[in-house]
Amino acid sequence: MKNNQAGGLSRRDALRLAATAGLAGVVTVFPGRRGFAAAGQTLELSVERTRITVDGVTTRATTIGGTVPAPTLRWREGEEVVIHVTNRLDEPTSIHWHGLLLQGVMDGSPGFNGFEPIRPGQTYTYRFQLRQAGTYWYHSHSAAQEQEGMYGAIIIDPAGREPVRADRDYVVFLSDHTAERPQDVLRNLKVSEGYYNKGKRTLSDFFKDAERDGLGATVRDRLDWGDMRMDATDLADVTGYQFLVNGKGPKDNWTALYKPGERVRLRIINGSAMSIFDVRIPGLAMTVVAADGQNVMPVKVDEFRFGVGETYDVIVMPEGEKPFTFLAEPVDRSFYARATLAVAEGMEGEIPPLRPRTILTMADMGMAHAGMDHAAMGHGAGGGMDHAAMGHGTMAGMDHGAMDHGAMNHGTADSQGRPLGWADASTPPGMKALSYDDLKSLTKAKDLRPPTQEIEVQLTGMMSRYIWTLNGQKFDQGEPIRVNHGDRVRITFQNTTMMAHPMHLHGMFMELENGQTDRMPRKHVVLVPPGQSRSVQLTADEPGEWPFHCHLLYHMASGMMTRFIVTPRTASL
Repeated sequence: MKNNQAGGLSRRDALRLAATAGLAGVVTVFPGRRGFAAAGQTLELSVERTRITVDGVTTRATTIGGTVPAPTLRWREGEEVVIHVTNRLDEPTSIHWHGLLLQGVMDGSPGFNGFEPIRPGQTYTYRFQLRQAGTYWYHSHSAAQEQEGMYGAIIIDPAGREPVRADRDYVVFLSDHTAERPQDVLRNLKVSEGYYNKGKRTLSDFFKDAERDGLGATVRDRLDWGDMRMDATDLADVTGYQFLVNGKGPKDNWTALYKPGERVRLRIINGSAMSIFDVRIPGLAMTVVAADGQNVMPVKVDEFRFGVGETYDVIVMPEGEKPFTFLAEPVDRSFYARATLAVAEGMEGEIPPLRPRTILTMADMGMAHAGMDHAAMGHGAGGGMDHAAMGHGTMAGMDHGAMDHGAMNHGTADSQGRPLGWADASTPPGMKALSYDDLKSLTKAKDLRPPTQEIEVQLTGMMSRYIWTLNGQKFDQGEPIRVNHGDRVRITFQNTTMMAHPMHLHGMFMELENGQTDRMPRKHVVLVPPGQSRSVQLTADEPGEWPFHCHLLYHMASGMMTRFIVTPRTASL
């Protein structure tokens, strides 16, 4: 049995690597992680089934290189890398290089750009040149293998000088793990969209809310949610996860060592399948220096929320010899992931009480009670919500660009003292939570042309049947998005659902419209809150057909994906 470890190499893969590089036993180890040697930049990786033990509980896993997470790959900008991936499973697999700019077929997404899945027993060779620097990650894009452990970190050092100085440098890879088979999880969600929702409101909650808000208002609130066949406590589709930091549970206590006064860089990756996290280090401020691998102007914060697929690099400067707890709470507050920053192994920081679980409101559906037209709300044969039939007049009238969705605190609570509204993370007064509006690119944009094409993407779904869609259409049932190579494009995401969706575009970066002009932050994932909208710009400079999808694994598997086709001007796809 192979043990899971933070970015570690199995003995077999280490020997293969050394043999390929022609330097027996040469494997470079960076502080806080294990990585590959740079010699030759030719790697041999295998995908295989194994078992891992987390907090004393052993379960099955699907791994790259025999570990969860997979080995951390450390490369340098400008290098060419060659990776031979052998499939030792009894089903097809693939590896997607999340956030990397590369030729379409090398993106590793089956059914796109001519890439075919790697069949059992076959070896596929990825070859590409590194055109960027920063923190990224890699994972399976086949079936639900990502949920089972097929993910790992990528660090690309800049070809020139690193703009951020750090004495120590750690990957902090967050993930969610379940003993259930992914196909069983999806089946449960199809049977009942609230299958995993253990925090539903009770009759006692009704009477307490009625006492505070009045019987009429409370009845109307419950009727509104009942008409939509939704639940105000349904913040996360799947609960019961073990939450991991670098493959270790809270009891395992992954530890990053430091010496007092050092500048420590934490490369924090949300590599989970379904979990949006609120991250903080009580008693220790964080300075955000990169988002999705791209350098940003430093911004000092106490906490941040980030979606599946996003990455943030932060600098912390712990003083003294006190251990600090790194804490990541999912938005449904079902449990937590934790690690420790300490001067010695075996030390543990205090774990603060979990924050309360928020209650969704009608504003999170982009509407107010008075604005709801129950008669106009369509309910199909499956009892699901027909979003196309819903009126979103209040959504269209909202000034979303002026709203601080990332740090907004509604300042209200229900009868139990629980916060109201998705964006309320219970950030204490005087503490700073990162907002998308805080992000400013460290460098100026290369393309300042105004958009010549406007695209609206509605994020839609039918909760009662657990079908998730874009513009009301499941994957490959509607028309793909088509743009011409070189076009300047604006995409507006309009979220008509009660769930947040981290939207991921392969092949190129999106520039988040957040009030900046020539320094909009570049992102490969944009988290769109429930009932809200966000807009991005991009230059369609990568020909091909690229996956464009929600990065919540079971949302993508249920249809929330389309093709983003960049057509060369001299040919058509």
